[in-house]
Amino acid sequence: MSTSTGGWSELLAREHRAAVSVFAGGILVFAINTFLTSASLPSTVADIGGEQFYAWVVTVFLIASVVASMLVTRALAQFGARGAYLIGFSAFAAGSLVCALTPTMPILLAGRLIQGLGGGLLTGLAFAVVQIALPQRIWGRAVALISAMWGVGNIVGPAIGGMFAEVGLWRGSFWFLTVVTLAIAAVAGQVLPRGRGSDERHPLPWASLAAVTVAAGAVSVAAVSGSTTAVVVLGAVALLALAGFVAVDRHGDTGLLPRLTYSVGNPLKWIYLSIAVLAAGSTAEAFLPLFGQQVGGLSPFAAGLLPAALSTGWTVAQIASSTWARGRSASAARIAGPAFLAAGMAGYGLLQSSTAPIAIAGWYACLVVAGMGIGMAFPHIATAAMGITTDQAEAARASAGINSVQMVANTVGSAAAGLLVSFGADAVGSARLLTFGFACLAVIGVGIAVRSVRSAR
Repeated sequence: MSTSTGGWSELLAREHRAAVSVFAGGILVFAINTFLTSASLPSTVADIGGEQFYAWVVTVFLIASVVASMLVTRALAQFGARGAYLIGFSAFAAGSLVCALTPTMPILLAGRLIQGLGGGLLTGLAFAVVQIALPQRIWGRAVALISAMWGVGNIVGPAIGGMFAEVGLWRGSFWFLTVVTLAIAAVAGQVLPRGRGSDERHPLPWASLAAVTVAAGAVSVAAVSGSTTAVVVLGAVALLALAGFVAVDRHGDTGLLPRLTYSVGNPLKWIYLSIAVLAAGSTAEAFLPLFGQQVGGLSPFAAGLLPAALSTGWTVAQIASSTWARGRSASAARIAGPAFLAAGMAGYGLLQSSTAPIAIAGWYACLVVAGMGIGMAFPHIATAAMGITTDQAEAARASAGINSVQMVANTVGSAAAGLLVSFGADAVGSARLLTFGFACLAVIGVGIAVRSVRSAR
């Protein structure tokens, strides 16, 4: 498989600028929303009530995003890139507007549902458009830019959300999202071609879609149930639903994932599993500020820099890796990535035994290493998925599948993280269970990465 050799100047050249601006903008509004909502949510609940639904503000959004991410290739086939993007931006803006105007928590949840449908479409379209609109030699750069947008969202989202919450105008966060989304949608309407989608219509794989929705819903509910029995039961339901998804999807006439995923000897299944490991590992960042305050006695600001250390390592390594890693070095990066993730997570867990300044400095360093593991591997794993076949239709489905796998892995990873944390006897125990558990997952990810590289060869 050929790898990325083009430079940043080629990615940002005039002939690619339209596609780049739109897919980067779609990722940016999704990323800002993710971090902005968490920053403004306490003020939202204090104003309109509904504290019992606090966790569902995230859960509803995630489930809707998972469902929408599965429909990317069909949206592209039916409406074309321009139409699909306008639908995604419109839904995201409409959901943000509902959240800005909501008088009650149930209506806010409805707005988050609409937001999630638009957001899942936007993030999935990014990978599909990269595969369709850009030459293969700059795919790695494009994926690195997608990661950079998440880094920008990680900075801008909490800052804007916190600023509006600080002055008692939490609704301003959603007004901001509405305006920015409509502005990017206007650009998409101007720069994307008006080409129609295909006249050929494929039936939706309702059974596959229902199975993955049940799995995502069960895991999400388990994460907020607060009952060990409920967690076990819902976890079993999720596993059965995922098994049912595979059974139905691989034998149906039209599936959600490419047929190549289920082909004997094809590496796509291992590539998707590698993506899932990295995506699940990144969900540990949600609990890092809590551990920083409870274990290390850090201020909220200093504790908030712990997930920022993970994100920084991720973003810097992804951009750097897309520059130097080609051929065998790219394959090596795919294998080294989960190893770095495992080492960083394990090191962070071991250092929880001390709150000396040097140990706390080590926390940040270990998280940078863990983030570097995600960043160095991801662009090359994603590029391998996008270039898995010369069949344009299957390649587009494989590209859209990257985001679908990420969404499901983020949902499952978040629930697993919450479960591991709940089993800890104290804050240190919870931190170690979480990080050691994810380190073990990353070690398994090394074996999966080796398998994906060998299968490709």
